[in-house]
Parts: sequence; structure tokens; C-alpha cells
Amino acid sequence: MKEITVGLGDRSYPILINETLTAEMANRIHQALPGCDRLVLITNATVGGHYAASTIALLESAGLRVDTVEIPDGETAKNTRVVDTIWDFLIDHACTRQSALAALGGGVVGDITGFAAACYMRGIDFVQIPTTLLSMVDSSVGGKTGVNHPRAKNVIGAFWQPRLVCINTATLHTLPVEEFRSGFAEVIKHGVIRDSGYFGYLEDHLDAIFALDTRTLEQVVAGSCQIKSEVVSKDEREGGLRAILNFGHTVGHAVEALGDYGSIRHGEGVAVGMVAAAEISHRMNLCDARTVQRITALIERSQLPTQLPGHLTAEAVLER
Repeated sequence: MKEITVGLGDRSYPILINETLTAEMANRIHQALPGCDRLVLITNATVGGHYAASTIALLESAGLRVDTVEIPDGETAKNTRVVDTIWDFLIDHACTRQSALAALGGGVVGDITGFAAACYMRGIDFVQIPTTLLSMVDSSVGGKTGVNHPRAKNVIGAFWQPRLVCINTATLHTLPVEEFRSGFAEVIKHGVIRDSGYFGYLEDHLDAIFALDTRTLEQVVAGSCQIKSEVVSKDEREGGLRAILNFGHTVGHAVEALGDYGSIRHGEGVAVGMVAAAEISHRMNLCDARTVQRITALIERSQLPTQLPGHLTAEAVLER
């Protein structure tokens, strides 16, 4: 098991990475939630059908009292109405400040769960148990939580750090390949913004990554988590350095919004955005042509888009 620490003083927390969820990891979750009187597991039908029962069994064996709330699947569920259903459950079951939430799912589940935790009783503990590549390497780490508004993505939310992130890479074997590719866009981003050696590793091991080789996946997930944790530790609330994590997201979020947060996946939008940002950087003499070529080539090899979908125009993106 690999362990990485997000250093935030007395709010620091570990990221645990393993090829399966173990009793040791469940015990670490319990230890991260001292005095927890009830742990409410938030998931969706897709993920819950695969992993809820086994996860609950391990958590209960570790001594936690566990309840479950199932929320709708997909980016369109990332709204205040769905968060209300979590708060309704917490109120109906008299949950207290000693209660906690656990997010079992992808980025949408994690963002919604974290936001619900940040607001209930003015803040209760939560843990992340991400099950998609995107959530493992990006959204579960760093404390950004929230929901979408019909006019903009992620504008309603809070910075609320988890007590622990528990990553079981075996869940990637049930992830549709299109979702894996979408998450891999964030992996590429980390190499571009922070670590050329890591980017080179991705270039050299792409076949093993998409073959879901266990050791290679652990290396990739750990590498991205290490990069993001270092950035977050230095700039938790995006006052400067953390803005580099938005590489590709300016255009990417506009592309997602124009697709009504459903027809275009997050990573697909980010992939297009990274190519656009690289090309703009080259025109501004901030990077050389070879860098643009390498970024574009790795995105293409990953079967991610490098250009806007045919039904979208640059003018529409700029207006968004």
C-alpha cells in the first residue's frame, strides 16, 4: 500500500493507494473519524451495485455504524436538489456533528458528498473512497466540493478537506473505457504542469496503463496524487500556484457547458482545452513547438479529442 500526505497543518490527511480495499484501510478510515456515531455512505446505483456491500462489510467490521444514501448517476445530478436529499436523510435520522459522510463513487459523488458535509451542522467530517480514475487522481484530493448551476460549472461550493482518501485501484476494472480515458486527461495534465519525468513515464507506459496493469496503475495514480497534494499543500485555496491545476479547464468547462454537462465528458473537454492552451502558449512564446506536439500526440494516442466537436464553434466557446 502506498501512502501520500496532503500537508495542511492540523488538517493534513493521508491518501491510501492499494490494489484492493482491505481491512487495514477500513481501520484507517475509522481512526480518521474519532467519535463517529454514524457513517453515511453516499453512492449511486452503478457503483453501489459493484462495491457498496463489500465496502459496508469492511467498515462495519472496523467498528463503524453505516447507513447508505443512493443518489442519481452522472454530471446532471450535480445540483442542489440532489444535495437536499442527503440533508433530508441526515435530518430525518437525527445525525449529529459526530456523524460523518463517505463518498463511494466518482467525481460527482465526491463533490456532492463533500459539499453536503461542508454545510450540514456547519461542517462535519467526510472521507473519499473514489472509484473512477478522474476522482482518484483529481477530484478526491484538495477539498474542492460543490455543485453546478445551470449557467456555470462548480460555482456553488466550498473548500472542505476530507479526513482521508482511500483508493482501491481494482475498481478501475469495472469502469467503462470511455470514463477511464476521460480521467486520463487529468493524469496527462499533471505531467504537463509539474513533472516532465512523469509525463515521459506516461508516454512510455501508455499500453500498460490502458491494459490496466496493476503496478503501472498504482504508479500512475500515486504520481498524480503526489503532484496534486504538493500543489494543494502550498496553495489550498487557489490564491496563486493552485491555478496551474486548471490547465485546460478554461476551454474545457466551456465545452462541457455547451454540451449541457452530459454529451461531452469532463476529460474530453479538458483534452481539447489543453491543446488549445498549449497552442496559445506557443504563439505567446511561452513554450516551444515540440512541447505542443508531445502534448497533442499523447492526447491523440489516448484516443481523446484534440479539437472542438463539429457542432461547436470557437465563437460559441468564447461567448461561454
